[in-house]
Amino acid sequence: MARRIERDWNAHLERWDLNHASLPVLYLLSGGPRSQRELAEASGVTEQTMSRILVRLERTGYIRRRPHEQDRRRHEVVLTDEGRQTLLEAGDPRVAEQMSIRGLSPEQVRTLRDILGVMLAQRPRDGDPVPEGTSAEPR
Repeated sequence: MARRIERDWNAHLERWDLNHASLPVLYLLSGGPRSQRELAEASGVTEQTMSRILVRLERTGYIRRRPHEQDRRRHEVVLTDEGRQTLLEAGDPRVAEQMSIRGLSPEQVRTLRDILGVMLAQRPRDGDPVPEGTSAEPR
């Protein structure tokens, strides 16, 4: 089931020349400019991996890099108008939801939402203590 949803989602994103790694970067940039390092940390990937993601997004015209306003030695990544429009279209949460609930009854959808809500509420937040014997790194 999860593989089917993943394939459907990837097929959806291909229409904009996006993939599962690039769409979250557009979401992050919708909040304002960020450095490559900040994007890598927020995405849980290496700077080298983020560099490849950014090259692809830059090629498609969804982002651009510009000199940092206060430190001309640094660069920041910004979302273009085309990137913002693509995010609205490709990142429509209703599409992902429809892929995920296909075949479920309305009652099952409500139950699924309740369960997911509980799971999200239990996720550790930044600054929460890390229990002994566990890793602070996301899996």
